[in-house]
Amino acid sequence: MIKKKYYQVVLIVIASFAMSIIMSLIITYINTGMDSEFIIRWRKALLIAFPIAIIAAIIVVPFAKKIADKITY
Repeated sequence: MIKKKYYQVVLIVIASFAMSIIMSLIITYINTGMDSEFIIRWRKALLIAFPIAIIAAIIVVPFAKKIADKITY
């Protein structure tokens, strides 16, 4: 198990990975369609998207949390 103090990091990595999988899969399918090379193109897109998603989440999550805290009670 991972210590609770790493919760935010673990959450960001898991959420970024899941969103990268879903988004790169859908966008690759929409842009190029399904054929014998689809998995190769999707895997390449995922390898590019995942690091970008982690960086974006590290930047966005603290702001999103502050906004969500302000608009909820």
